[in-house]
Parts: sequence; C-alpha cells; structure tokens
Amino acid sequence: MGRKPNGASSVYLGADGSWHGRVTVGVKDDGSPDRRHVRGKTEAAVIKKVRLLERERDTGTVRKAGQRWTVKTWLTHWVENIAALAVRENTLAGYRVAVYRHLIPGLGGHRLERLEPEHLERFYRRMQENGSAPATAHQAHRTIRTALNEAVRRGHLVKNPATLAKAPRLAESEIEPYSVADVQRLLAVTSDRRNSARWAVALALGLRQGEALGLRWSDVDLDAGTLSVRRGRQRPKWEHGCHSPCGRKYGGHCPDRRPIRADTAETKSRAGRRSIGLPDELVALLRKHREEQDQERVTAAQLWEDGDWLFATPTGGPVNPRTDYDEWKRLLKLAGLRDGRLHDARHTAATVLLILGVAERAVMGIMGWSNSAMAVRYQHVTTQVRRDIAQRVGGLLWEKPAEGHETAP
Repeated sequence: MGRKPNGASSVYLGADGSWHGRVTVGVKDDGSPDRRHVRGKTEAAVIKKVRLLERERDTGTVRKAGQRWTVKTWLTHWVENIAALAVRENTLAGYRVAVYRHLIPGLGGHRLERLEPEHLERFYRRMQENGSAPATAHQAHRTIRTALNEAVRRGHLVKNPATLAKAPRLAESEIEPYSVADVQRLLAVTSDRRNSARWAVALALGLRQGEALGLRWSDVDLDAGTLSVRRGRQRPKWEHGCHSPCGRKYGGHCPDRRPIRADTAETKSRAGRRSIGLPDELVALLRKHREEQDQERVTAAQLWEDGDWLFATPTGGPVNPRTDYDEWKRLLKLAGLRDGRLHDARHTAATVLLILGVAERAVMGIMGWSNSAMAVRYQHVTTQVRRDIAQRVGGLLWEKPAEGHETAP
C-alpha cells in the first residue's frame, strides 16, 4: 500500500491495544498543523469518530484547539476579561451575581463542550425549588446564553446549548399606569417639597430615574424650551477609607468611605441620548426650581458642591437614587394613591402620549426607545382609552338609522 498524502486521516491499532485515529482539521496559531487525536476500543468506533471530525472540519464547526474549558473557567474568564471591558458597571454587577452566586456553584464542573440543554433546564428548576424567583433563574439563563454565545464566536464551542434550553417561564404582570387624575394629584402634593420639578419631569417626559438624576443645568435650555438627555446617574459604590479597621462590614458604612464608582455613565444606548421639548408649564416649574436652588446655594455657603446638578441635595451634591426612591413612595402615600414602582411614572408618561395620539416614531424619540417593540411594552390601554373604544363600538352597532333609510339585511 502506498504512503498516504500529508494531512490525510489515519486509523491504526496502537501498542496499548486500543485503536487510534488522527485527523488534520486546520492550522494552529503558531502555523503548525492542528491534528486531532481520538481513540476507542474498536476500529469501527474510531472510524466513526474520525468521520465526525472530518465532517466538522469540512463544515467549519470543529472546536478550536487550545485550552479545554470547564463552565467555571470559561464563565470566570468571560465575566472578568471580556464582559468587563464591554458593558456598563451595573450590567457587569448583574453578570457577576449570576456567575458567582448561581451558575458556577450549579454548573461549574461541566466540561464546556459537553454541556447540554438538559443540564441547564434541570439547573433552572433546582434554582426555583431552592427558593430563587423565576426572574432570578431567567437572569441566570440570559447570562449563560450571552457567555456561551461568545464561546461559539471564538470557536471554543460548536453550538450554544443555552439557545436550545427552555428558559424559565416568567409570569407577565399586568401594569396599570396612573391615570391623568392621579398624575394631577401627585403634582399637587409635590408643589411644596424640595426638587418638586423632579416629579414633573418624570411624569410629563417619562425619563428613567437615572436619566432624571443625571441631568445638569447645562442640559436644559429654558429659553428654547428643550432638555437633552446625555447620561444617567449611577448607584454609589464605596470602599473603606480608614487607615485602621473601623469595624464596619461594608465600605458604605465606613466613616472615611471613598467612592469607587463615577457619579454618572453614558446612556444605555444611542437612542437614549436625545433632546425633548418642554411644555410651557414645565419650563415655568424649572425656572422656579432654579430660584429655589440658588437660595439653597446661599444658605449652604462654603458647604455647597458646585456640580451643576439640575436636582441636587441641599448642599449641591448628586441625589442618591435610594433617597429619590424613598421620596417617591412618600409622595404616593401623601397623594392617597396605590403603591407603585418608580418606573411606573415612565409607563404613565408613555400612556399619556398614547391618549394624545402622538405618532409612534415621535414617542420613540421622546422615550428613548431603540425599537418600536418597546411601544407594546410601555403603552397600555387604560380605562380611559377602553371606555372611549367601547363608546365608539356602541355608537356603531346601536346607532339608530336615519329616517327613510333601512339597514340592509
């Protein structure tokens, strides 16, 4: 038998009594042939493995040569060296919780290329049986799907098992935004409180909490009646600043704490950076708000922090999102309204635009949506709209025909 050409696959019986196969599937990074080895107890088993490798080579789906990743080593590498360079701090924090608290303890020992959809589905079920909310299990699913997509893109995996696994079911909660009358009551109780214009901005323009608290006076042109959204306020994060241990567990409780996160970050998407027209009434509220803030600056004197914040603390610093959230809850109680999330103010603003019949494209620009699918999520058919539809249907079906005209049978 003649000699096989260079690079041809080979199957042979080894001195150890096992059958071996070798297949050249490409070239390594250093230029040497990437020749894979398989073994088995019988010649037929090895031939089957060799044929499979050849098909993967010919279709471009063969796994990349190099480190044999486990789920633990890949997720750790992905979250610290890939995701950390590409996503916002808040997103990264969510990834780390999913990776270190759930995914690695539950799935970390699997070889990456041997992970199956069924492993993931059983893991999601165990999470919920152990007390995790469906939303938490869903977050773990989204995180590992994103991480494994990157492994596929880099050739460490042939396919992503998370795209085949059934994600945990999330019950869709019906969100009923506040009515126009509710909004009027809220605005009435805010009129004599600090930063009252903050809530007018939320309810009239639908700004996210971070967007509203990240505004600076340089973003507002009251003469032109416009406001520009360029950044979002981030949740503060602290580290210990004490020279000797202060005894406090968390850095945020340290008397000499130091901030380790910037006050603001860019908006989540390009669509989030936008300019919005201001109603005349809101312009008047903001002018009044500026006068009140000027008075606070005089009162604070040398304690004033000049950060140009549109909504600031009594000494000029940025408002803590938690403080802002607590104020929202107090306002709901004062107005005698049902309890609701701060984000419901955004749903309310979107619904007001729906009631007014504003074009969807214009609504997208005002709300900072990147695609029209968000309209379905945020715009709700309220009682007022439902009643209007019912009246139109009634008028059409039960309207009496004009005299001398009979309806067709």
